[in-house]
Amino acid sequence: MSACKQTPPNRALVRFHSAFICYHMRSPRILIDRDVLPLGGINMVGPGNANPPLPSSGMYQLDIVLKKGHNLAIRDRGGTSDPYVKFKMLGKEVFRSKTVRKNLNPVWDEKVSLLVDSLREPLYVKVFDYDFGLQDDFMGSAYVYLESLEQKRNLDVTLDLKDPHYPEHFLGTLELAVTLTPKDENFRETQQQNLRTSELNRKSQLWRGIVSISLIEGRNLTPMDTNGLSDPYVKFRLDHQKYKSKTMPKTLNPQWREQFDFHLYEENGGELEITVWDKDAGKRDDFIGRSLLQLSGMSKEKTHKLELPLEEDKGTLVLLVTLTASAAVSIYDLPVNILDDPLERCKILRRYSLLRSFHNFKDVGMVQVKVIGAEGLMAADVTGKSDPFCVVELSNDRLQTHTVYKNLNPEWNKVFTFNVKDVHAVLEVTVYDEDRDRSADFLGKVAIPLLRIQNGERKAYALKNKELTGPTKGVIFLETDVIFNSMKAGLRTLVPIEQKYIEEEPKVSKQLLQQNFNRVKRFILVLINGGYYMNSCLEWESPQRSICAFLLFLLVVWNFELYMIPLSLLLLLAWNYFLIASGKDTGQGDVQALEDMLQDEDEDDDDKDSDRKGFMNKLYAIQDVCISVQNALDEVASYGERIKNTFNWTVPFLSWLAIAALFVGTLVIYFIPLRYIVLFWGVNKFTRKLRDPYTIDNNELLDFLSRVPSDVQVVQYQELKLDPGSSPNKRKKNNPG
Repeated sequence: MSACKQTPPNRALVRFHSAFICYHMRSPRILIDRDVLPLGGINMVGPGNANPPLPSSGMYQLDIVLKKGHNLAIRDRGGTSDPYVKFKMLGKEVFRSKTVRKNLNPVWDEKVSLLVDSLREPLYVKVFDYDFGLQDDFMGSAYVYLESLEQKRNLDVTLDLKDPHYPEHFLGTLELAVTLTPKDENFRETQQQNLRTSELNRKSQLWRGIVSISLIEGRNLTPMDTNGLSDPYVKFRLDHQKYKSKTMPKTLNPQWREQFDFHLYEENGGELEITVWDKDAGKRDDFIGRSLLQLSGMSKEKTHKLELPLEEDKGTLVLLVTLTASAAVSIYDLPVNILDDPLERCKILRRYSLLRSFHNFKDVGMVQVKVIGAEGLMAADVTGKSDPFCVVELSNDRLQTHTVYKNLNPEWNKVFTFNVKDVHAVLEVTVYDEDRDRSADFLGKVAIPLLRIQNGERKAYALKNKELTGPTKGVIFLETDVIFNSMKAGLRTLVPIEQKYIEEEPKVSKQLLQQNFNRVKRFILVLINGGYYMNSCLEWESPQRSICAFLLFLLVVWNFELYMIPLSLLLLLAWNYFLIASGKDTGQGDVQALEDMLQDEDEDDDDKDSDRKGFMNKLYAIQDVCISVQNALDEVASYGERIKNTFNWTVPFLSWLAIAALFVGTLVIYFIPLRYIVLFWGVNKFTRKLRDPYTIDNNELLDFLSRVPSDVQVVQYQELKLDPGSSPNKRKKNNPG
């Protein structure tokens, strides 16, 4: 047994005894930081204590800070250990620390509070080395005798770790800070009541929040097969909750693109364990690597993009993780409701003013979304009710509300704030029905381009189907605000659009294939009709029209300069702008025709079941070819429609941006000889990689057009007409609460 070390002056003596306890199976932590649990203990007063002797029975609160360890024992072949600490009293484990990876001088800085009703039993401290899938290795132990502690004094304690089988071996030290405080009977009753409430909540599975996880990809995983590849899949574990990803065959850089949710039952979030395995048919799967994620240190209501390295350099996993609180609160009391505070709003307006246009180009703006509630939702359960919750997405950021159970008219009252990286992004709000046994059922969805948001307007949106082509049952009430810097937004338009990680995989669809074919056909017919018109001028079918065309041809060719090309496009944009200002239709007819076509195809989707099955069997035989053709038709049609919508002022911001670019281009071409422009362009293209080897090659024109919505997107983003009874003002009047 080791002797007690003398504490600093005027502090009690603390005696430590080494002991050996056989390894026990790992049990879950029953206390978290700052929790209080009534336990047994003893009272001993050390010599020289100025305070009166502590009674042998009563209620005491023992506050412990596990600080750090020094020179702990080596238990792994790499010359390190993965230490964690257990506290036990009366044979029960009352605390377990986090595991510090590969460190013989770990720093924990963890706090725990225990209630003890007598001081006759010491606090037993054990240190173990964590081994995944194996028995953890013993690293030493020590006793803290509570009877020698002063009351209401913070004591610094150093424990010498020993192994009774080998008492001469030095196994390192632990540093603690302990405080023993007497408590009265009222405190005991209160804590016991809190304990019963906590246990009741856990038994009834009342969770405190949601962790939403998007598994994106793996990078440079360790090969486990003889061919130098692996068939990796990932397992996630949080408390009793588990998730297993799909297996990606024969790759070291898998692309999973999977999204799932876990419930949080602890306030601090807990520890998410992630393991990667190699699928081995007919044999036991091979373990590739592991990573642990501490959720307690992550901020809530924000999407975090994480690149987690696997232990021992076995590769990297890329995740999107979002922690969301579960409880509803008033939107007028939330601290994140910053745009309603005049002072905070002024700060944000200054942050995104034109004077700060050249500061942090990636910080374009911010958007705040108040998800107020919904009415008249679809009944997804057999009881005629639903358990709705709402998911709000902006690019790769994903936040969600709590669930309102057994209700078709839920009130969420949640406020979400997103950073805007691209002002042309679309805010997607989807309502689901929670189902504990299966994946959530879809109830409705709306898509709102940020540039169409009217700041501060509380508005009702009719929910649409998954494809956003037709209505479904229900209305959702939102209030949105968006603030952005126009200069940064314009410059960000000329860089590649942010890739969305989680998207539905394309499927072969007869209707979608026919739809894309008709879109391309309509675009080609416009070009053919233009050719026919020009040919009619050459054939003199109308003498007046042919004379005008001939004179225009002579005038343009005789006086042609290169600057006239952007100038003519500039004039076309201006002409369409004045047509729109005068109330004339420049492109809504095409959009209406496409909307009618989409609705007709939805109605005919279930006709001729047997014929459809035969056609689908043929399509699946050449599935990859069909998907490629389908996507190619969509891309061709989309770019044609985007060019048209640029000149039709479908998105005024982009049309004004095109006017500015064409105006500058006209001036540059007019005042600078063409050879210098071509020379500058060629030198820039040839030297780009030399100046920045990691630059991403892009086409500014295509990046610009990718922000212009196609006709399909115009239909998807178009708001459905509401009944007069669905007015938010009327709703607010009828529902003052």
